[in-house]
Amino acid sequence: MDPKALRQAFGTFVTGVTVITARDRDGTPRGMTANSFTSVSLDPPLLLVCVGKSAGSYPVFSTTESFAVNILHEGQTHISGTFASKSADKFQGISHDSVHTGAPVLTDSLTWFDCSLHQRVDAGDHVILIGQVQAFGTSTAAPLGFCRGAYASVKDPLPTGWLDTHGMVVSYLVETQRGVLLRDDGKGGFVLPRARRRRPEAQLLLEGSAGLQLFPETMFLYSVFDVADDDPGQLIYRARLAGDALPMDLPADLHVFDFDDIPYDAIPTNEMRSVLRRYARERSDRRFSIFVDSDDGGRVAILDGDTRSWAQHQNDIQ
Repeated sequence: MDPKALRQAFGTFVTGVTVITARDRDGTPRGMTANSFTSVSLDPPLLLVCVGKSAGSYPVFSTTESFAVNILHEGQTHISGTFASKSADKFQGISHDSVHTGAPVLTDSLTWFDCSLHQRVDAGDHVILIGQVQAFGTSTAAPLGFCRGAYASVKDPLPTGWLDTHGMVVSYLVETQRGVLLRDDGKGGFVLPRARRRRPEAQLLLEGSAGLQLFPETMFLYSVFDVADDDPGQLIYRARLAGDALPMDLPADLHVFDFDDIPYDAIPTNEMRSVLRRYARERSDRRFSIFVDSDDGGRVAILDGDTRSWAQHQNDIQ
């Protein structure tokens, strides 16, 4: 049987593209690109992925007790290429975090699954890792497809009602001394940095860096809105960077724009462009508002004065 012809035949099955990740015994993150991924069971929640024994990361996956599967979106072909390469530091500039097991989770991926090892099965020139899902997350981005050895586009990937409309994407509008912080979305646009929790934190954790320290007294709700019925809601906090400079290990996809040079044409949605324009106007007087959308175009409440803690407010009214 011709191995090359067989590989081409296998390649006619259209798949997504994943990056599977784990940590070696020293705690160093390791990862590789793989498209041999399959869901296995809902009860218990199981999935599997196959790792070639010739892969550079095989020794790690052959002994690890936990791993993550990160499904890539259409704007992440460069990440697929990086993790398919023999680069010594594949995580350089790649945003990642630990969620449950400690395995590296690529935070900007289409979907991620954080797994403990359920079973390891030897299978010819590969090993099959069956993982039990301990945590997962997903987004509305279009998936990165793969077929016949090349990337493929997926048309209309999100059916109406597929995603829970009550889900919320939490973003931070972070002002620095030089401007506002925006993240390259990998598709030619810019978005706000995202957070994992709905509650505002004094440190905005970013994959690949120690995180951004924020002034707690400047953090406050700024906008709440839906882009579409089948998209998650948007929850945006405003904040200011603590200190004079950005950290040296700031991920490569984060950029600071002067308020006069915000690339509005590269902001993906009208709603987010409106948020940034409103903030650029209001910051000159340090007199901010809170916006909540509604059927007739939304409601805005002006905040007069600085924010203060609930405990301080209780003392003042007693």
